Amino acid sequence: MLDLIWLIPALPLAGFLVLVVAGRRLGEPLAGWLATAMVAASFVVTVGVFLALLGEPEEERAATVELFTWLPAGSLEVSFGFLADPLSITMALFVTGIGALIHLYSIGYMHGDANFSKFFVYLNLFVFSMLCLVLGDNLLMTFLGWEGVGTCSYLLISFWFGNEANASAGKKAFVTNRIGDFGFMLAMFVAFGALGTLQYVTEDGGGVLQRAGELAPVTATAIAGLLFVGAIGKSAQFPLYVWLPDAMAGPTPVSALIHAATMVTSGIYLLTRVNPIIGESFDWLPTTIAWVGAGTALFAATIAVAQHDIKKVLAYSTVSQLGYMFLAVGVGAYVPAVFHMVTHAFFKALLFLGSGSVIHGMHEEQDMRRMGGLRALMPITAVTFIVGWLAISGIPPFAGFWSKDEILLYAFAENPALWVIGLVTAVLTAYYMSRQVFLVFFGRPRFAIAEGGAAADDHGASPTAAITAGAETEAAGAGSTTGHAPAHRPIHVHESPWLMTLPLVVLAGLALVGGAMQLPFNSDVHFLGDWLHPVIGLAENEAEIHVATATKVVLAIVAGVAGLAGIAVAARVYLQRRARAVEPALLEQAWRYDAAISAFVAGPGRSGFEGAAAFDGRIVDGAVDGTATVVRVVADRLRLAQSGYVRSYALGVAVGAVVLVGLFLSRASL
Repeated sequence: MLDLIWLIPALPLAGFLVLVVAGRRLGEPLAGWLATAMVAASFVVTVGVFLALLGEPEEERAATVELFTWLPAGSLEVSFGFLADPLSITMALFVTGIGALIHLYSIGYMHGDANFSKFFVYLNLFVFSMLCLVLGDNLLMTFLGWEGVGTCSYLLISFWFGNEANASAGKKAFVTNRIGDFGFMLAMFVAFGALGTLQYVTEDGGGVLQRAGELAPVTATAIAGLLFVGAIGKSAQFPLYVWLPDAMAGPTPVSALIHAATMVTSGIYLLTRVNPIIGESFDWLPTTIAWVGAGTALFAATIAVAQHDIKKVLAYSTVSQLGYMFLAVGVGAYVPAVFHMVTHAFFKALLFLGSGSVIHGMHEEQDMRRMGGLRALMPITAVTFIVGWLAISGIPPFAGFWSKDEILLYAFAENPALWVIGLVTAVLTAYYMSRQVFLVFFGRPRFAIAEGGAAADDHGASPTAAITAGAETEAAGAGSTTGHAPAHRPIHVHESPWLMTLPLVVLAGLALVGGAMQLPFNSDVHFLGDWLHPVIGLAENEAEIHVATATKVVLAIVAGVAGLAGIAVAARVYLQRRARAVEPALLEQAWRYDAAISAFVAGPGRSGFEGAAAFDGRIVDGAVDGTATVVRVVADRLRLAQSGYVRSYALGVAVGAVVLVGLFLSRASL
C-alpha cells in the first residue's frame, strides 16, 4: 500500500480532469456522484496506507514516493513526491473522509443549480490541492498545494459571482491570503540558503527537518517566523482574519470544506510539520505564537456573541477555535493542537452543514431572528446540530471537551494568564453557540408557515396554528434593542433530503466519540499521541508532566463547568427570557476593525498606492526613459559623422595624423 501513496491525490485529480472535459454532459446528479466517488476512493486508499504504516515499527513509519524530478536547477533539485508519515496521513484521513461526506451533501444542496457540474470541478480540484499540501515531501510541494487551495478558495467563495458581495468576498480572501503567503516564500529562500535543500527528510539525513539542529537560532527564528506569517494568513489569525467571515458568501458546503475542515487548518499543519525548526528558534517566537492565538481566540469569540447570520456566528467561531490551535502550538502542545484540529473538523463541519440544512429548509433564510422552533420541523438537523453544539461547548463526553481540555492544561503549565484567556474564551464559546441553538431550534417560531402548516410553541408542544413573522419577537432576548424580526414572509419549512442528513448523522457520531483517540486517563488511551510520536514526539513540550494529577482533575472540572456556565447564561437570556441580551453594535460590527481597514485602504491607502504609481511612472520610468532619450540624442549626433563619403573619412584620417604628429613633437620638445 505504501507504493500507492500517489493514488491519494491522483484520484481527485482524475475526477477534476474528467469533469472539466465531460462534466456538463454528465450533468446533475452524475457529475456530483463521480466527484464524490473519487474522493471516497481516495479515502479508502488513505485508510489502506494508514493501516500499512500502523503495522510498521515506530521508527519506520514514513515512506516517500518520488514521481519525478520537478526542478533540476543547479544545486536546487526539487522532487515531485509525496511523504506519508503519521502527521500527513492524519491530515489526509480527515481531508478525504470529511471531504467525501461534504461532496455527498453537496449533491443535495446544489440541486437545481445551473452550474452544478462546475461546482464539483472546483471541489475535486480543491481536495487535490489540499492533499498536495499535506502530502508534499518538500516545502515547495507544500507551497504548490498552499497556493492551489488559495485559488480554489477564490473560485468557490465567489461561485455565485453574479452577486457583487460574493465576488468581492472571493477577491478579499485571495488578496488577504497573498499578504501572508509572501512569508512562506521568503522562508523557503532562507531555508535553501542555509541548508541547500527544501526536502523535509531524506534517506541520508540531509533534509530540512533532520538538519534543523545545524541552524543558528537567528536563522531558525527567521524561517519559523516567516512560516508563521504565512500561517496567520491561511489560518485566519489576527490581523489577517478578515477574509474568513466574508467567505461565508459561498455555498454552505464550501464553508464546511474549506473554512472548517481543511484549508484553514493548513497553517496549524505547517507549524506542526516544522516543529524542529521552531524548537531551535529564540524563545520569544513560540511565545508570540501562543499570545497571537490566545488573543485571536478571545477577540473572535467576543464578536460571535452579537452576530445574527447563522453562518457568521460559525465563521467567527472558526477563527476563535483556530486561535486555540495556535495557542497549543505556541506552548509546545503539538499533539493537542492536532487533536483539536481533528475534533474541530468533526464538529465544525457538522455545524456548517447543519446550518446549510437550516438555510435549505428555510428557503435561503440566514438571519437567526427569523427562525425559532425548528427542532419540531427539522428533527434530524436539530439533533445533529445539538451534538455539534455540545462538542464545541466543551461538554463531556463529547470530542471537543477532551481536545480543548488538553490545550488548556498545557497553557496553564506554560503561563496561567494564557489559561485564563483560554477559559474565558471557552465560556464565551458555550454562550454564543447556545445562543445560536436557542434562537434557531427552540422558542416560538418567528416566521410564517405557508399552506396551513404549523409552528411549535415556546415549550416545543405540537404545532397548532400558523403564525406571522414579527408577531412574536424574541430574536435577541427580552427587551433586546438589536432589532426585530422582519415583516410577514410566508414560507414552508421542511427537513432536508437524505443526501444532506446522512453526512450530518455520520459527523454527529464522530463529534460524539472522536475524543476517544486521546483520553487523559492513562497512557493506554493516548492513541493519537503514540501515533504522532515519530513526527512530533521529541518536540513535545514536557510542561504537562509538571502538573500534579489532582490539579489536572481540577482543571478539567473547571473547564467543564465553564462550558455549562456559558450554556446556563445563554438559556437564561434567550430561552427563559429572564435577562436582557447584551449585543452591542460594536461587537456586531466586529469591533469595526474590518471597517477601519476598508476606510484606510479606500482613503490613505489609495492615496499611497496612487502616489507609489505616480513615483514609479514619473521617477522610475522617467529615469529609464530619460536614459534612453540621452542615448538616442547622442547617437543621432554621432550618426552625422558617418556620412558614407570616402573623402570625408580621408580628411578625418589626415586631421588625426596631424594631431598625433603635433602631440609627439610637443612631448619631444618637453
